[in-house]
Amino acid sequence: MDTVAVILEAPERLSLSRLQLSEPGDEDVVVDVEWSGISTGTERLLWSGRMPPFPGMGYPLVPGYETVGRVSAVGIRADRRVGERVFVAGAKCFGEVRGLFGGAAARLVVPATRALPIDERLGADGVLMALAATARHAIAAEHAELPDLIVGHGVLGRLVARLVVAAGGNPTVWETNDARADGAQGYRVMQPEDDQRRDYRCICDVSGDAGLIDRLVQRLAPQGEIVLAGFYSAPISFSFPPAFMREARFRIAAEWREPDLIAVRDLIGDGKLSLEGLITHTRDAAAAPDAYRTAFGDPACLKMILDWRQTS
Repeated sequence: MDTVAVILEAPERLSLSRLQLSEPGDEDVVVDVEWSGISTGTERLLWSGRMPPFPGMGYPLVPGYETVGRVSAVGIRADRRVGERVFVAGAKCFGEVRGLFGGAAARLVVPATRALPIDERLGADGVLMALAATARHAIAAEHAELPDLIVGHGVLGRLVARLVVAAGGNPTVWETNDARADGAQGYRVMQPEDDQRRDYRCICDVSGDAGLIDRLVQRLAPQGEIVLAGFYSAPISFSFPPAFMREARFRIAAEWREPDLIAVRDLIGDGKLSLEGLITHTRDAAAAPDAYRTAFGDPACLKMILDWRQTS
């Protein structure tokens, strides 16, 4: 069994190629992919060659960790049904080609436990499950306060804001790109210079800009917390005296865990979280090289997805 997959051969060198798939085991499922998302965080770093040393890093690789498809075959011990629509956060089924993260392909072989059933009605919006889980992980740490300031109004920032609103919060969002200032749902978006507050209890930064820390410290209330929820390719540093005077706390939000994924699926099912309005661009998978360039180079592209339904 084989598949067509996106292969990142080297920095800024991307192609579509046919790859042999691993033989499915008794606990595996085969997923025929419908859509996959392009991440403007980690995948942009992989594409540009700026990704810091990371387990499993190397070229060639199949990127992608935001995939929705249908189960087309199940192993005898796989607890899934043929025909189920599932979310898959990547795969390692391409032999010698690295699967980091392995979701950008027309067909996948994954353990059944890695294929999460999702509501049929989600459709292509289901590719956002990983980002929603990442947003939830950033705000759901034990004893964490809800962010009252979110820095960045891309897809991740919008999902953090929607989750905060769903939890009863009233956040402010900073965004410097006017093209991304719209789309707020129950919160306000503003330029940083228009915001006079300096008493935020919790600031959640999803910008990935390592140079912002001193600026954010100045906006903290005493004993306030800064949550670093982006992915930072440059070293992070800050001036100690202002942080010392505020007794500032810093927390790094790592990647989501399975409970985060289950939690956001339940919130979506209960109507408390919407994934609508976040995908702005769709390309056929055959146009993947152009789609990746657009995703990483067009400021108007909030979220790009690939449509695999005509690719086999």
